Amino acid sequence: MKTVEEFNKTQKIENAKNIAIDFDGVIHDCSKGYHDGTVYGDPLPGALESLKLLKQKGYNLIIFSCKSRSDRPAVNGKMGTEMVWDWLQKHNMKEYISDVVAEKPRAVVFIDDKAVRFQNWNHCLKGLEVLNIL
Repeated sequence: MKTVEEFNKTQKIENAKNIAIDFDGVIHDCSKGYHDGTVYGDPLPGALESLKLLKQKGYNLIIFSCKSRSDRPAVNGKMGTEMVWDWLQKHNMKEYISDVVAEKPRAVVFIDDKAVRFQNWNHCLKGLEVLNIL
């Protein structure tokens, strides 16, 4: 088990060097939603070039995706994380990605198509109104 000091050192490094990127709607077009459970879509325009640039700048790129959740059923004998890695390989993106995870990792920033940037609760609630959630 890590000490508090060791944990803080790891956390500071990860918070400064990791960029967390959502998969569906950010890298993968996910045009049909869940559909049949496979990773079927095309890369979104600019995804490959952006991943290359961020990697060249020295960041660890971590994909976070519900596809990696352990409660998601296997499709054709493959779990979601494996399907994401296969898709990344097929589209020449695998070399830029450090990990694929189901939960939000420590990161300097999160890139997500479903996010509302938090500044304060007033601003957040207004953002939810714009999205017709409130």
